[in-house]
Amino acid sequence: MTVLPDDGLSLAAEFPDATHEQWQRLVEGVLRKSGKDVSGEAAEDALSTKLEDGLTTRPLYTAPETAEETGFPGFAPFIRGGSPAGGAADGWDVRQRYVGNDPVRVNEAVLTDLENGVTSLWLSVGDSCGGLPVDALPRALDGVYLDLAPVCLDAGAEYADAARALLRLYAERQVAPAAARASFGADPLGHEARTGEVLELAGAVGLAREAAAHWPGIRALTVDALPYHEAGGSAAEELGLSLATGVAYLRALTQDGAPTGEALGQLEFRYAATADQFLTIAKFRAARRLWARIAEACGAPEAGAQRQHAVTSPVMMTRRDPWVNMLRTTVACMAAGVGGADSVTVLPFDHELGLPDAFARRIARNTSTILLEESHLARVIDPAGGSYYVERLTDELAHAAWEFFQTIEKAGGLAAALRSGLVAERLAATWAERSKKLAKRREPITGVSEFPLLSEKPLDREPAPAGPTGGLPRVRRDEAYEALRARSDAHLAATGHRPRIFLAALGPAAAHTARATFAANLFQAGGVEPVHDPVSVDPATAAEAYAASGADGMAVLCSSDPLYEEQAGAVAAALRAAGATTVFLAGKPGTAAGAVDEYVFAGCDAVAVLSSVLDRMGVSL
Repeated sequence: MTVLPDDGLSLAAEFPDATHEQWQRLVEGVLRKSGKDVSGEAAEDALSTKLEDGLTTRPLYTAPETAEETGFPGFAPFIRGGSPAGGAADGWDVRQRYVGNDPVRVNEAVLTDLENGVTSLWLSVGDSCGGLPVDALPRALDGVYLDLAPVCLDAGAEYADAARALLRLYAERQVAPAAARASFGADPLGHEARTGEVLELAGAVGLAREAAAHWPGIRALTVDALPYHEAGGSAAEELGLSLATGVAYLRALTQDGAPTGEALGQLEFRYAATADQFLTIAKFRAARRLWARIAEACGAPEAGAQRQHAVTSPVMMTRRDPWVNMLRTTVACMAAGVGGADSVTVLPFDHELGLPDAFARRIARNTSTILLEESHLARVIDPAGGSYYVERLTDELAHAAWEFFQTIEKAGGLAAALRSGLVAERLAATWAERSKKLAKRREPITGVSEFPLLSEKPLDREPAPAGPTGGLPRVRRDEAYEALRARSDAHLAATGHRPRIFLAALGPAAAHTARATFAANLFQAGGVEPVHDPVSVDPATAAEAYAASGADGMAVLCSSDPLYEEQAGAVAAALRAAGATTVFLAGKPGTAAGAVDEYVFAGCDAVAVLSSVLDRMGVSL
């Protein structure tokens, strides 16, 4: 028998709640041990991470810091989902993307995908999109049950012709208007952002009015935020510009006589999903909240459930080590589904290399299948709901996006902001700041800026048709490193070997391994091959080892600070005597001052360092 202490407390009694101040004091103690003497809010700030849009990820969130009431799934403000059941019944719509102008090949891919888990089709149509000819649409959809498989069109300036072709196909195959499910993809402002070509809204408005009158399952207008994401925009900018686009379309529809509810029902929104899972979850939740506010202001709060199509981010896809893209798209797909997206498109891992092959398409569609059928992600409605962190991030992101939306409206609306250059300048400034983080590897790119593999065999793919150009630029996270690697490839083709740098590791493995690994990763990110043979050198052996390495005038010292003080000067002198024109030191600037020429360290501008190294080695395209 257990005897309880006679102090008024049972063993099952709750522990007293710890206060925020108590937690901060514990953080202060840990930081002091690492050499940071900070206290209070400063201690918490030291563990915080700054995001774009002025947002900050804090190390701890508690209930009092969360946002206002988020409501229930399926009810305004729709933060927790556009319908009460969410995707619990069938999961999200698995929407596969098809690019190419050969209707036979597209048809083969479509039928294979529909037989293996894809539930809707996203077709690129028209010359401006590098897609199918409009008159080839029936052949591309041959054998497809159009009353079961929704079709989403992406036809740029040819959206009206593509929509008419699809409607004729419905009539020919006797698809009842009530059974047709489609998106015409009309997006004049998105097309202008992509190409700089101005399209009148009247054609899209007429198409939307016809769809609302006769085709209840068709949405005519798409608010595509991908042009802004692909131009380097942040999450808040992407959301703000989507709101401005949606409001412009609502104004055009209601001015043409459409009831507000009908106008709201004609819009579908498309957003990028990235491998930043929590920011993506928050973005889709915030988007629904923001659009619900627009619907409320228009007098139709009950019609404010935003229809969302998520696309895994093209910006995050890499050309080097493309297999890692599978991991990126899996995380992005998961985040979009958890965030409540209605449809999700997973881009194939070889998307940036050209037309995807059958294996890549299979992996793309199976990503959703595994998450839905094996991980059961859709079985829980709004699984992130109630998370103090996600709720706070959703709220802060919504406020940042609303502020940018107001800026666009004050500039005269999206059309005026595009034509004045306001949008381009804002996105360019955001991308410039992000590029600095990428260059310094504060935002690492696995397989590119971190853990690159110079010996990887490149994948060959048939070139994809050229997409629309002339408007906002398209950026990629890997673009600066890709330019460096291209120079290295040209050198390899011309000489039979890559540019080389000698790793002069001092002392035992325990002393040099960490910095030698760091230096090897850094230089390989620029296509420079590190030669680490022999494993360790000293003043007597450094010259001979450098001469045997085949290095192109460069060496880097790698060791501990004490060994630098003992040997750096003598080893650097020996390396110079053997022909090294530049000697780097992997470590804190100022270490072994006067003995070495330059330093590489965590947080240095890797792109600038690598570009300079290739220049001095005489490596060019």
